[in-house]
Amino acid sequence: MNLPESSRIQFTPDLNICRVLNGMWQVSGGHGRINQDAAIQTMFKYLDAGYTTWDMADHYGPAEDFIGEFRRQLIATRGEAALSNLQAFTKWVPRPGKMTRKLVEDNIDISRRRMKVDCLDLMQFHWWEYGDKNYLDALKHMADLQTEGKIKHLALTNFDTEHLKIILDNGIKIVSNQVQFSIVDRRPEVAMIQFCQQHDIKLFTYGTLCGGLLSEKYLGQPEPRGGQLDTVSLRKYKNMVDAWGGWDLFQELLSVLKGIADKHGVSIPNVAVRYILDKPAVAGVIVGARLGISAHLEDNAKVFDLHLDDSDLKQIDAITNKSRDLFKLIGDCGDEYRR
Repeated sequence: MNLPESSRIQFTPDLNICRVLNGMWQVSGGHGRINQDAAIQTMFKYLDAGYTTWDMADHYGPAEDFIGEFRRQLIATRGEAALSNLQAFTKWVPRPGKMTRKLVEDNIDISRRRMKVDCLDLMQFHWWEYGDKNYLDALKHMADLQTEGKIKHLALTNFDTEHLKIILDNGIKIVSNQVQFSIVDRRPEVAMIQFCQQHDIKLFTYGTLCGGLLSEKYLGQPEPRGGQLDTVSLRKYKNMVDAWGGWDLFQELLSVLKGIADKHGVSIPNVAVRYILDKPAVAGVIVGARLGISAHLEDNAKVFDLHLDDSDLKQIDAITNKSRDLFKLIGDCGDEYRR
């Protein structure tokens, strides 16, 4: 299986990436047991199929270690040159507090060691408490480490537009922000996208499939409760669906998406991902990889040949126009983490 040219984007001058990123939150412990050997073997399948870009974090269980072991096996079996096809993006999510150069560098070095890299492709920084301005010190120290060759590019995760602007105003160069963005959660359209376009910042999106709720599996099904929501993703995004408009409206949405999917010979997840990939400023959509448990490589590939037309978009808008305004309800991107 070879992905088409349209599956790739020149994210930065030195990083050409796949627009469907493999999300590694799923190895962090709330999505079932992961066998490391099976996971690494599956990573080879992803890479060979063209899904070359991985998204993880320091706190996603063994995710960074998996990448380190994958890199080791890749070199051992295919040589050092094979690494040029691999992009690995991580995050640092510290507890707020004083950010010394040593603290920042020690944590960056942990990720470098775990991932077995001299220089991190992309370090995406998250901060829990805007009232604590030490995040600016942390980013300035990371910018210094970037100059020294330990980080290629600096990025953010779950920052709102206001604080993204503050960071830029402090002279810190940011290439991307990772935010929740889906047909259900369209908050980035209010302010974030326009700001990112003005400042040449890209968006990576997660929650685009609402943890799997945006799929045929839930079409025509009674509202799932309790034990039926058996992953942390499903529980998280079921709450988002409830805030957005509830299960009945969600069923209307799934029904419309199924009609669009059938028209194009694709799946509901394909339509949901393509819808977000077509939004301005979006470089890529992160799709969770349940390594060694389930893979949707061939189905996900259909995204790249899918073109949603005006009538498709109007049908989707007709449903989402009935929903609650999540921006008014929750706030800007990432505000759900800072309440």
